[in-house]
Amino acid sequence: NYYNTFSLGRMPKCYRDIGNLKNLTLPLTFLLDAERSLQTLINKNVVPVAAVVIMACNRPDYLQRTVESILKYQKAVASKFPLFISQDGTNGEVKKKALSYTQITFMQHVDLEPVRTERPGENVAYYKIANHYKWALDELFIKHDFRRVIILEDDMEIAPDFFDYFEAAAKLLDTDKSIMAVSSWNDNGQKQFVYDPKALYRSDFFPGLGWMLTKSTWMELSPKWPKFTYWDDWVRLKEVHRDRQFIRPEVCRTYNFGEHGSSMGQFFDQYLKPIKLNDAHIDWNSEDLSYLKEDKFLTKFGKDVASATPVHGSDALLKAHNLDVDVRIQYDNQGDFERIARQFGIFEEWKDGVPRAAYKGVVVFRYKGSRRRIYLVGPDSLRQLGV
Repeated sequence: NYYNTFSLGRMPKCYRDIGNLKNLTLPLTFLLDAERSLQTLINKNVVPVAAVVIMACNRPDYLQRTVESILKYQKAVASKFPLFISQDGTNGEVKKKALSYTQITFMQHVDLEPVRTERPGENVAYYKIANHYKWALDELFIKHDFRRVIILEDDMEIAPDFFDYFEAAAKLLDTDKSIMAVSSWNDNGQKQFVYDPKALYRSDFFPGLGWMLTKSTWMELSPKWPKFTYWDDWVRLKEVHRDRQFIRPEVCRTYNFGEHGSSMGQFFDQYLKPIKLNDAHIDWNSEDLSYLKEDKFLTKFGKDVASATPVHGSDALLKAHNLDVDVRIQYDNQGDFERIARQFGIFEEWKDGVPRAAYKGVVVFRYKGSRRRIYLVGPDSLRQLGV
């Protein structure tokens, strides 16, 4: 349900048909270890970097594609990244598929208690999704006591350096408390807007779609986890993230292939299909990520924005095209941002006053896949950046 403006159409059918369970009243949640102990899958001499959980429902074909993509790269680091599948509901084919992977611990969440919506006419599916997320993360953080968890969905493929990226980022997540989570996703990660596979950014906008958080952060979120709203938009509320930020890559380390069932094929074609999944080899263990610490990133990013050539006027796109340098374009408000974003083709959407992928109101992307950067700068961004 990530792109919730269009989410009902691409929602797994089990959620759209959840009304079929309306006559069942028995609440039941349980964990199945698939006749194998989790301990046998973890090397006692290796402290896991993070548990990896695939959130599934009723799409066995999607689940298979996701698992095969993950196992291709996870086998070499299995002890560092133990793998779980968490199924919501009772779809037999999904359960059978999940249990066929001996390298994976299977969890099943079944809640047959009827959902009582907060407002008439609300879609109960989002309640179910939020409940599943809370249950699965409670299991992994509280019951199994993992220090970190990476959350994936059953319609994702991962990049070859996915695990190396998260292992390197884990150290940053532990030491910089101004970072709430690390994501493998860039909303403006379409091929025409990216260039550097090593580039990472801080963002005030929670990207989701393949993300890692720590146990301490989850223990803060779990007691107040939403029951009546989109869980991802809830995380994006300022009162929830409390001015903490998120790490995101320029080039995505996950690819969302969830086209089937979408009522908005044009949306998939425009925003998801063109996403570039990283294929470059990056030795993340040798990369110095200290530039992402709050004070260093603020200074460096501020200098980059300040040094970009300012472009003004309704023909900003044409001017940007004719300049062979980084440019910055100021927007005055949300409507103005949406107009400019529409001209370039990047995401127009805001949540709780923050544009997707923004840092201090600045949205940065590459111009036509080149080295050149375009900065869309808010009316107060330069002050926030200290320039």
